[in-house]
Amino acid sequence: MVHPFEQLDPARVVAAIEARGFLTEGEPFALNSYENRVFMWHDVEGRRFVTKFYRPDRLSDAAILEEHAFLEELVQAGCRVNRLWRSDAGESLHYHDGFRLAIFYFMPGQAPELERPDHLFALGSTLGEIHAVARRRSFQHRSALHPHRIARASFDHVADSHWLTARQHRAHQRIGHQLLELLPDRAWPDEAFQRVHGDCHPGNILGRDDDFGLVDFDDCVMAPAVQDLWMLLSAEDEPGWQMQLSELLEGYEQHCAFDRRQLGWIEQLRTLRLVRYSAWLVERWSDPAFPRAFPWLASEHFWDQHLRMLEQQRQLLAEPRWLA
Repeated sequence: MVHPFEQLDPARVVAAIEARGFLTEGEPFALNSYENRVFMWHDVEGRRFVTKFYRPDRLSDAAILEEHAFLEELVQAGCRVNRLWRSDAGESLHYHDGFRLAIFYFMPGQAPELERPDHLFALGSTLGEIHAVARRRSFQHRSALHPHRIARASFDHVADSHWLTARQHRAHQRIGHQLLELLPDRAWPDEAFQRVHGDCHPGNILGRDDDFGLVDFDDCVMAPAVQDLWMLLSAEDEPGWQMQLSELLEGYEQHCAFDRRQLGWIEQLRTLRLVRYSAWLVERWSDPAFPRAFPWLASEHFWDQHLRMLEQQRQLLAEPRWLA
């Protein structure tokens, strides 16, 4: 069976763009994206754009439009995020040949350097501005981040797959059970949930000097504010971690307060990302881009390494580092 994205050849991409009234120059350039398909291109006037083709059946139209409405709200508030192009009728979600797509104005820049205090302060300030707006209302059509529920489903998906040997399956069941005991069903109070970017790593941040903006709100969810901060804490020693945290929060609190209790939830979030990543690869394997990009998933070595990382994370959940 042919995967839908295999039919998304350059001619179809150009046709989808030009159906919106653009005249393209040259062939669209595929960006490094797997969940969706994303292309950078420019028109005959030299303007640069990015077009995202959404993965079929992943999100409802209402959920995608809620992402777009959130972006528009942020733009109107002066936050630096990737702006949507809209048709003369005001439409941001478009349809072409069975695909759903959105067109964004290109945002130039480079990823931040997380060892630089000035970059960290600027990132904190950007996130604080965004979160000050995000707290005004809630999502109605997008999911909420509940670690125990999502981790359980992810463990089950991997366990039900054919990737693990009998030995690995036993270890996976044991470690999974232990990790789930450390992820309570209701990990965080309801009042901690707000709209967040959801996938705030350096690859989704672009800028120059001390001016940064966020792109790709595809994973925006209801979650604690710390979900958008913890992936920027990259240091592997306590002094470095504390420096990064101090600069981030100093910038963040120029715009809104941060509840320090949420620092104690970082290892839960790290665990969830680790568990979800392996399940995501398994779930998406029927997409031909995944075997080409992640061939090591089929190796016994990968799953042994993954099990070791899960065990290390179990120990960190039991005794979190540097969170005081």
